[in-house]
Amino acid sequence: MNCTYTYPTGYQIMRVFWSKTKVINNVEPPDLSEDPEYSQRLQYLGDKQQICTMRLSHVTLKDSHMYYFRFITDKLDGKWTGDPGVNLTVSDLQVESPERVTEGDSVRLTCKSSCTLTDRATFIWYRNSQPLTERRDRNNELLLQSVRREDAGRYSCAVHGHNHISPAVQINVTYPPRNVSVLITGSGEIVSGDSVTLICSSDSNPPAEINWFKENESSAVGSGQSFSALQSGRFYCQAHNQHGSQRSDAVTVTVHHGAGRNVIVIAATSGGLFIIIIIIIIFIIKKKIINRRSAIHECENDDPKTGTYAALDLKSRSSDLYDTLTTVHPRPDVHQPDSSEYENLSPHSRTPR
Repeated sequence: MNCTYTYPTGYQIMRVFWSKTKVINNVEPPDLSEDPEYSQRLQYLGDKQQICTMRLSHVTLKDSHMYYFRFITDKLDGKWTGDPGVNLTVSDLQVESPERVTEGDSVRLTCKSSCTLTDRATFIWYRNSQPLTERRDRNNELLLQSVRREDAGRYSCAVHGHNHISPAVQINVTYPPRNVSVLITGSGEIVSGDSVTLICSSDSNPPAEINWFKENESSAVGSGQSFSALQSGRFYCQAHNQHGSQRSDAVTVTVHHGAGRNVIVIAATSGGLFIIIIIIIIFIIKKKIINRRSAIHECENDDPKTGTYAALDLKSRSSDLYDTLTTVHPRPDVHQPDSSEYENLSPHSRTPR
């Protein structure tokens, strides 16, 4: 702001400063150089004789105001303020956008300036501080057709050839729930009285409200993001907001009551139920094999003092081979012959040689 001033001969300048107000009720106006909002941006380029030029840097819209130069001399009546002052008008770029944007809408953004632009002025658009396109458009409007959720962000504009970029405006795209699904947490084997926790997840804006249902029942059995299933059945969640709703696939919760307090809970989606059945069959077969091996092991470890023994007799009948497993118990008070006194032991008794 270029400025000059004069004063009567014989006066000596004691103080010079710029202010945004005049003297009111004999109260001196504040010095802008002592104002925290201006102290780092205001620079006085004048002197105490005739020049009163001031420079203001990093100007914003808030700096639009009337500014006054004031000087004080060594005389009681030697105080003056420039009148009418300097009116500073700051022009700026602003992005105008609708307050609410829903997925699928067509949105028009307008880059407006408070100053007069030439017909050759071209505009550059930014989203999240990144140029949207390399091209420059003479039209000061940006049209977003069939808005998607990915179009959400901070939009700003600029005039080509100028360093200034407009303040950014936030585009918030709202949409109905999508990708609604149920997650199962907790162990597959629990103690009686516990429960399986089901968690509903969804993608929506604004966040969706969650209700839980059991198939073939019309009323909700719960609400909120998580639900504790205490009984068998097929459960699903439904997410909804003001733009729509969507339900998840149902999950199956089967509670099998076993001995004592143990309860085995199988929870799976309909697609994964077949895999669980295969795992159960394999488990049963494996358990039978273990039990059979255990029985054979107990037979091999029979106490020899009982006098019980097993012998294998191979005989040929009609050209067929067969095995005979015979258990023989010793007779009381009978001499036990040496094994060499016998040939083969069969179901028929033989006389020793």
